[in-house]
Amino acid sequence: MINYLLRHAQVLLTTLGQLVRAPLASLLTLTVIGITLALPSGLYVMIDNLERLSAGWDRGAQASLFLKRDVTEAGTQKLAQQIRAMTSVAGVEYISRDAALAEFKKLSGFGTALNALDSNPLPAVLVVRIAAGETPAAIDSLMVALKRLPGVDLAQLDIEWLRRLAALLQLAERAVGILAALLSLAVLLIIGNTIRLAVVNRQTEIEIVQLVGGTPGFVRRPFLYSGLLQGLLGGILAWLLIEVSLLLLNGPARELAGLYGSRFALTGLGVVPGLALAGAGSLLGWLGARLAVDWQLRQIESR
Repeated sequence: MINYLLRHAQVLLTTLGQLVRAPLASLLTLTVIGITLALPSGLYVMIDNLERLSAGWDRGAQASLFLKRDVTEAGTQKLAQQIRAMTSVAGVEYISRDAALAEFKKLSGFGTALNALDSNPLPAVLVVRIAAGETPAAIDSLMVALKRLPGVDLAQLDIEWLRRLAALLQLAERAVGILAALLSLAVLLIIGNTIRLAVVNRQTEIEIVQLVGGTPGFVRRPFLYSGLLQGLLGGILAWLLIEVSLLLLNGPARELAGLYGSRFALTGLGVVPGLALAGAGSLLGWLGARLAVDWQLRQIESR
């Protein structure tokens, strides 16, 4: 067992030395692999940051109930009490017609023009605060119940745009998954072609090794280690590219978040996902090398 492990260690070090002795070719290959792996991984990180950013936006979600003009003050208070007793409701705030008009005058800047109106055109509003942590299904059920209440003319959910954002993020995640599969295939082909050329260049050496009794495993071993190392180093390079890109974007992102009173900051892959990325690169490198070596050895043996 010790001799077996020593032979593997010797082949690993020899393969690493071959990569170092051809720095330009190795650097070009690793750069292509790193960029290819960094594209889907970087998109995944950005989507994850967007999901973190929007996670707290639905806290304190509100539904605005615009009441009919014939609803009396007493009827409004009774309606508010009925809503407070509903599941998923954290509280109800009443905004009278006069208060709504005063707020509109203050915010719109048309106070003088609105003073010329003969009557108040705005309805009374009940602002329903939805309990935190409610599921979309529970919120939908609540909105259906609120729209059916007598005296309610229009019920509007203030976080509908968040649902559209969640749907867009889900679509983006699916697109990133498809892109990751396609680019993983590209990495497989890149490493496979590189290893195939290496086998062709060492064809005479391989034939001599086979003549003196070299097993297929012995012949494959250095090429498999070469593919594994290229995938591993390419995955590490992809990790570094993502972290450097986020470091460059983090400053402007913090400034933008500060304008909205937020302390949001971009986060990178982290240790575990980063190691997973390097491991995925290693696996793709080994698989591409194995397929290329097996195919090329069959071509040599068939001659």
